[in-house]
Amino acid sequence: MRAIRTASAALLATAAVALSAPAALAAPAAPAEDGTGRNITSFGFSVTPRTVAPGGTVTLTSDGCEVPSVTVTSGVFDTVTLTEGRPGSATVDADARIGAEYEIAFDCKGERGTTTLTVAPAHTTPPAPLTPHKGVKAGFGGSTGSDALGAAELTAGAALIAGALGTAVVLTRRRAGGRP
Repeated sequence: MRAIRTASAALLATAAVALSAPAALAAPAAPAEDGTGRNITSFGFSVTPRTVAPGGTVTLTSDGCEVPSVTVTSGVFDTVTLTEGRPGSATVDADARIGAEYEIAFDCKGERGTTTLTVAPAHTTPPAPLTPHKGVKAGFGGSTGSDALGAAELTAGAALIAGALGTAVVLTRRRAGGRP
């Protein structure tokens, strides 16, 4: 009987902590990916074409960055700075290894987005370019525009906790043979 009471108390304590802890204290998640190895960022970026021959040229684009320049780096071409949202181009090194995938990194005010560039022989036809979309901007929700819990949420949570504790006490007394 004591084990049941202890388990019930532990369960209630866990529920109370879970209901009263704000979601804002959660650790930030790692950057999400869109299934193609590219990060989802608050700004958009692309490399066209995504498959190129050694010595070929790619077009680099970025949009939605709040600063006037985006830096693009890779081990297969020289660093490129995209200014005011205008596209830029880069020439892939002539000695790039055929069949290799190289990471292309776009840096917008410290936020980094990556994609890959595949080096293929000159006679292959590159696939249609894929343009990543901006990531979803999610928030706490609600209509108050505040990240803090409001008085209504705190009152409802306290009422739920108090009701659960009261029910546990009544059920425990009934099982122990005491009065309701």
